[in-house]
Amino acid sequence: MLMRLKKLLQDDKIRPLDYYFAELISRIEGQDAEPSLQHDVVVFCAAFTSYELGQGNVCLDLAQLDKLFSLAGPLYGQQWQDWGLPPLSQWPELLEQSASIGSDKPLAFDLNRVYLARYHQFELSIAKRFGQPLNYQLDPLLPQVLNQLFPAHSSQADEAEIDWQKVAVAVAATASFAVISGGPGTGKTTTVTKLLALLIMQAQQAGQKLDIRLAAPTGKAAARLTASITGALQQLALPDDITAAIPAQASTIHRLLGVLPGRSEFRHHQANLLHLDVLVVDEASMVDLSLMARLLAALPSNAKLILLGDKDQLASVEAGSVLGDICSLVERGYSPARCQQLQALTGFNLTAATENGQLNTVADSLCQLQKSYRFHQQSGIGYLARAVNAGQSAQLAQLWPNYQDIARFELDQLSELQQMVIAGYGEYLQLVAALPLEQAPQPDAVRAILTAFNRFKLLAALREGAYGVTGLNDQVAQWLNLPREKPATSTSSLEVVVAPWYSGRPIMITANDHQAGLYNGDIGICLANENGHHRVYFELADGKVHHFLPSRLPAHQTVFAMTVHKSQGSEFDHTVMVLPDTMSPVLTRELIYTGITRAKKMLTLFAPETILHQAVRAKTLRASGLSSRLANPTMESSCEFI
Repeated sequence: MLMRLKKLLQDDKIRPLDYYFAELISRIEGQDAEPSLQHDVVVFCAAFTSYELGQGNVCLDLAQLDKLFSLAGPLYGQQWQDWGLPPLSQWPELLEQSASIGSDKPLAFDLNRVYLARYHQFELSIAKRFGQPLNYQLDPLLPQVLNQLFPAHSSQADEAEIDWQKVAVAVAATASFAVISGGPGTGKTTTVTKLLALLIMQAQQAGQKLDIRLAAPTGKAAARLTASITGALQQLALPDDITAAIPAQASTIHRLLGVLPGRSEFRHHQANLLHLDVLVVDEASMVDLSLMARLLAALPSNAKLILLGDKDQLASVEAGSVLGDICSLVERGYSPARCQQLQALTGFNLTAATENGQLNTVADSLCQLQKSYRFHQQSGIGYLARAVNAGQSAQLAQLWPNYQDIARFELDQLSELQQMVIAGYGEYLQLVAALPLEQAPQPDAVRAILTAFNRFKLLAALREGAYGVTGLNDQVAQWLNLPREKPATSTSSLEVVVAPWYSGRPIMITANDHQAGLYNGDIGICLANENGHHRVYFELADGKVHHFLPSRLPAHQTVFAMTVHKSQGSEFDHTVMVLPDTMSPVLTRELIYTGITRAKKMLTLFAPETILHQAVRAKTLRASGLSSRLANPTMESSCEFI
């Protein structure tokens, strides 16, 4: 078995980590013993459980082996049955007898899935926390407060139309945890701001003071949440004391938990809980299984948790799809008792939302916002996003000519792309050129430059290649007559890239630096100070402009173009998305949907039609047992050692 795996390693079809983990398991199984079917099955599962983790899957689902070995998998068509392994029906018994599977062992076998032990424990802990019975917190004045926050409009076209924002607030106000999911422009931030106002009102009536925290997975998402909450507070007519009690400053989840330099643990954990009453986590689709488990472990049992996000966006970069697994239960609807309760609180007829409803803690804690206030009825971006989300690739062709805010070009139409880039980035470059040379850039001027730069963005599906971030960044620099990055002369086998510093160079941080307060995804602009020396300016989560010497920055890259993954949590007036000329496993429905919904006013797509249609039909399905556990909270694990 190890010889077969070594051949895959040599062909770059599995990672060194996958092979050497399988080698470790082989030693635990007894490498000196005579080869057996059990040994081969366990070693095989070890290698591909590790491989699947690298692909974002929490486990190796034995029911999906054929998919693993499909053309999209690592073996490019070779069937697992060709490896001399026994019928799949025999694997559970062989795995359960393995010396590598069990308590305090490196692997776990549960629900017909093979896990790395720590990820199995992460999944179990999340399912246990979310599966606890709801402790409904009913306040007789709640309907009155809800009506104050959501006044009925006499001009409403359909009085029977459900205000899902009001329902979401009712759901979250009466449960210990809630998940509010919705696409762009559905008002997630406005909803949670009204929810916090309601919770503060309730606490004030009880003579209490709530400790509320706001968090997001990345520094950029935290900064956006800060700006969104601030904007919502300015628009809502709330009493001054309520407004003052709502925190406007968000932090990253890592900073909230307390990063310990050089260690993988956090300051806050099960034995040192966070001190808070309410925690709001935005962009929850980006939170991976490991981080969610650690966050829940540090959360006090009496704290209220509200997760915000879009269930249809790209899942986390690391393993797991926690928000997607949770929101898979939204189709179940509310249980009859929960439905009656929410109807009494909101005044809306929610019968349709409980058609197949059964008692389930998670399903009764969900709310899907359904009305977009950004994309009006004539918005091509909205129609395109819905068609992609539904996998309706055949409908795309008829959308392009009928709407002014969407357009598609072929990849060879570079003159159109060049014009868009020059126009899109021209404004911020003019502002850079207009800076006075005799003084350092002022904060307001820096903010104006960053705002202008972020109105237009070029997105790519891939990092490398002519149509990836690397190739597009080089092409944009050429079009804008700016210095281009180029390989440096090096005697080592590693290619070293020299990125010249110049006034106007946009860069994105690619590694967290907690001491500097810079995080993966933060975007800054290089500008010259009064002495002509370069500094890189950022508007950080605290709303202030900070500058750094280029030599003091953590890992970074030029960011005229960025991947769709990196764009999550951001919005741009004009978004241009470029797809490659060949199909890739990263091209999925979720990636296309996420890229489309970054656009606020205009979306332009450069992509071959066949590639676009294939990507829309390729839905991401991450292997995990979490949705099954949440759907059946009384399910007993098949692991005897748990």
